[in-house]
Amino acid sequence: MDERMSAPANAEAQARDAQLWVNASRNALNRLVRCLFAERLLEVDGLLWACDGHQAWLPLWVSRHTLYFTDLRRAPAGILQNRGPIEVLDETGARHRIDDASGFIRQVAPALAISPASDGLENLLRDIDNSVHNDVLARRHRQHWSATMRGKVAESGAQGFLAYLAKSLPPHLAAMTLDQWGALEGHPFYPTWKAKPGLSPKDVSALSPEFGARVPLRVTGLRKGWVYVEKMPHVGSYSEWFSQNFPDLWRDWAEGLNQRGKSPEDWLPLPVHSWHLENFVRREFASEIASGVFDPDGPEFLTLPSMSFRTMLPDTQEPRRFIKVPVAIWMTSVQRTLQDKSIHMGPRLSTLISNILSKEKDINERLEIFTEELGAILRHPETGDEHPGRFLSVVYRNADALARNDGLLPVTVAALLTASPIDGRPLICELIARNGDESGATVSAFFHAYARTVIRPTLGMYLLYGIGFEAHQQNSSILFDETGRPRKLLIRDFGDGRTLAPLFKERGHRLKPFNRKEILSTISNDDISFVRSFVIDACFVCHLHEVALCLNQQYTLTGTNLWRILREEAEAAFDALRPRMFSDAFWLEERKAFLENPWPTRSVLRMHLERYRDRGVQHELPNPLAEAE
Repeated sequence: MDERMSAPANAEAQARDAQLWVNASRNALNRLVRCLFAERLLEVDGLLWACDGHQAWLPLWVSRHTLYFTDLRRAPAGILQNRGPIEVLDETGARHRIDDASGFIRQVAPALAISPASDGLENLLRDIDNSVHNDVLARRHRQHWSATMRGKVAESGAQGFLAYLAKSLPPHLAAMTLDQWGALEGHPFYPTWKAKPGLSPKDVSALSPEFGARVPLRVTGLRKGWVYVEKMPHVGSYSEWFSQNFPDLWRDWAEGLNQRGKSPEDWLPLPVHSWHLENFVRREFASEIASGVFDPDGPEFLTLPSMSFRTMLPDTQEPRRFIKVPVAIWMTSVQRTLQDKSIHMGPRLSTLISNILSKEKDINERLEIFTEELGAILRHPETGDEHPGRFLSVVYRNADALARNDGLLPVTVAALLTASPIDGRPLICELIARNGDESGATVSAFFHAYARTVIRPTLGMYLLYGIGFEAHQQNSSILFDETGRPRKLLIRDFGDGRTLAPLFKERGHRLKPFNRKEILSTISNDDISFVRSFVIDACFVCHLHEVALCLNQQYTLTGTNLWRILREEAEAAFDALRPRMFSDAFWLEERKAFLENPWPTRSVLRMHLERYRDRGVQHELPNPLAEAE
């Protein structure tokens, strides 16, 4: 009888699993279509549109085939969103359906506007396939996680998922739960959004934030003479700072060294990711271990990996510092090391921004940052070589912005666009609906406030001080009040932040540059476009534009243009800052760049296909703010 009863359950489970594979393949295909057209690797102007504006054909002249898109939607910024099946018609009129990204890229490869590297196509196909497999794993887990959360929310009586987390968890753990929840979808323009080809499925689920993972770090030791330390001015010595912020770990680490016959005064504690230690460090740094430069032993502690995978928050009831560590894993086609540039520049830029905020009342009221207080990296004492240290390094990030007592809830932006466990709608809808009204007027008012919250501090720091925030969905959090209204922008990750030196110097500030011949400096002395493209790509293309696309899809907004709202808020920010600009010519030039000119953005798919021979390649998108005027 039990066997008979279990058969339908098994059939249901198999059907759910089959649907997961279908959805993951469709997700990958739709991402690839979007990227290929956005980067002009397929010619947008070659599309032949039906009268309904949704069906389109693309002739592939080289192969004498034609692609037929049954439901292709045009969106602002030249974005094409595929929402239906795709078919290919050959020269005889025969047709067959393309169901996955691999089949699509093989079909269009001869028509691409670039010549991929010799192994570029196969590497892309491999990473997409790995991404699809990991997507299935994540969404399978998300089904169970969502069911658990629905039960908890119902039991608590809270009005929604966000409300439940704010009510039931300390603020920093509520924020981290949302950060992990938002790790499901990934960067909007990465066709290999979940690729981790070096990890087994078991490791993917054990280490990745989208699985709600808890990951151990090991507090190892580095000889003092072999470490370069960068710190903010308020930080004393590394050892003193660590012992104050992690007293239990310091005690256990020091006792362990003593038991092994080593003096803690000769060493500095270095947290290392558990997978990284066992699968890379022990092998690659065997000589440093043997010669007594690196001690791989020490206490372990559990952490919550954030959306970035290798920035970890200790899993404690009281908030501790974030710990950012290298992990020798290829993710979305990049090995996640922690380079010397990040170690040097994170604390320096954190100091500069903190000094500015202490004097800028208006920006300070709109912006908070996660300061990077301390960084350390393996450095050869004689040669000064820090290159191997990209695998043995750490940055500590202050988490005080999450330890709130003002009723504000920090939500990482990517989480806002991720489906709620309650109703499957993006979590941003829960905030809009807090007062029981989701009318067009309410959505417009919310988006006005949201855009203002992001744009005012971002443009203020850029136009007045030449500081560019990488304010994309992963690095940006929004602080919401209990009514669901956005109040402040919270930014993290300054190791790669770009700046224009003349602007902050004119206002009395200094920033020591990091110079390595083989590494692009993050400080420019004469080219503001270097900083501007950084701001536009991260903040406007990958953040604000994506929020607008999400809301446009969720709501019927008769007579409301969300990109017009973005333009109005950007115009208002420019007008407010104009009296403090160094020249009208500069103000006019920047206003035109943000509001009129095409938007530059990174050509991620092209870089992948060309095997990263040029990591700075960009393309331009039609400016949706100009179109909305």
